[in-house]
Amino acid sequence: MQEKAKTPTILDALIPLIFLIVLLVFNIQIFGTDGLSGSNQIVLILSAAVAGLVAVYRLGFHWETLQDGIVKSISSAMSSILILFLIGALAGTWLLSGIVPAMIYYGLQVLSPGIFLIAACVVSAIVSISTGSSWTTVATVGVALLGIGKALGFDEGIIAGAIISGAYFGDKMSPLSDTTNLAPAMAGTDLFTHIRHMAKTTIPSITITIILFVIIGVNYEVSGSVEDVKAISAVILEKFNITGWLFIVPAVVLVLIIRKVPAIPALLIGALLGGVFAVIFQPQIIATIANETGVSYTYLSFKAVMMALYGEISILTSNDIVNELLVTRGMGGMLNTIWLIVCAMVFGGIMEVTGMLQVLAEAVIRKVHKVGSLIASTAATCIFFN
Repeated sequence: MQEKAKTPTILDALIPLIFLIVLLVFNIQIFGTDGLSGSNQIVLILSAAVAGLVAVYRLGFHWETLQDGIVKSISSAMSSILILFLIGALAGTWLLSGIVPAMIYYGLQVLSPGIFLIAACVVSAIVSISTGSSWTTVATVGVALLGIGKALGFDEGIIAGAIISGAYFGDKMSPLSDTTNLAPAMAGTDLFTHIRHMAKTTIPSITITIILFVIIGVNYEVSGSVEDVKAISAVILEKFNITGWLFIVPAVVLVLIIRKVPAIPALLIGALLGGVFAVIFQPQIIATIANETGVSYTYLSFKAVMMALYGEISILTSNDIVNELLVTRGMGGMLNTIWLIVCAMVFGGIMEVTGMLQVLAEAVIRKVHKVGSLIASTAATCIFFN
């Protein structure tokens, strides 16, 4: 912070925050879920502009200082941005290679609607505990579980709820998780003491969640039928070369994560292996996606794999349900989310470098007098700022 810059007051800090909240509420009322396509990002940029005006004209900051704060903030999110890109790429090549269709096919053979939701939650939790990464879990088994659930007739929202519940439970309780290691390091305690205390709230939460999914699963009126499941399985078998060898790729990714290989190289290896397996096992799909004649298979393979990595591919069948499952947008499908992250980091960077975030945090801390109020303030602050 520059010497001549003033320390922000609580009013200074609240001006951009209130502007953001009011404009975001108004924006959501108008655009709804379409806000992610651009309007939410503009709201964040406008709020960052308001924060910048307060910083320059009320507090005396120079633009260079704000710019440094923005760059630092965006830099802190780069690993997450790269992971999102690689999740999109991995989803593309895993569809092209038949890995996700194979997971859906075998999943339909063993999972019934009555146990699907609890199975999705538990499987996601186990994989997340093993890998220490909720994002990797959602990007791998989560994609397959979503396809299985849709094939069984479940709504996407309830499927995502089951997958995310399990994935976040595993991420929170895993000794391999980055946040689980970071929190005790910052608080000055050891890892397993931290996990033991988290279990006091996390175990009851996941228990209640599983009970609810059991109740929902038993009473849920799915739109799919046994005939639908058989038809979907038949179409997948007709379109793809389904073999157990395809599971080598997700197994390799899980082994890499368990052996503490960072998520970025592990996901990159998984995406590239998916492309290799597509070339080996799915020549018909390769030819369909590349959509060219009179060229070599090497040419077709390169074009199809590249398309799966960066852009949208869809595999058409005679079954509308299967058509919905066999679509992926590659890295390009992640751009709106990444755009949102970058805009949020711009706003957060200005708020942090000017001390406005610290002022807001100190205002909350002053209200803390007991353990209960500390826990409540911490939870409320995390929810509010997120």
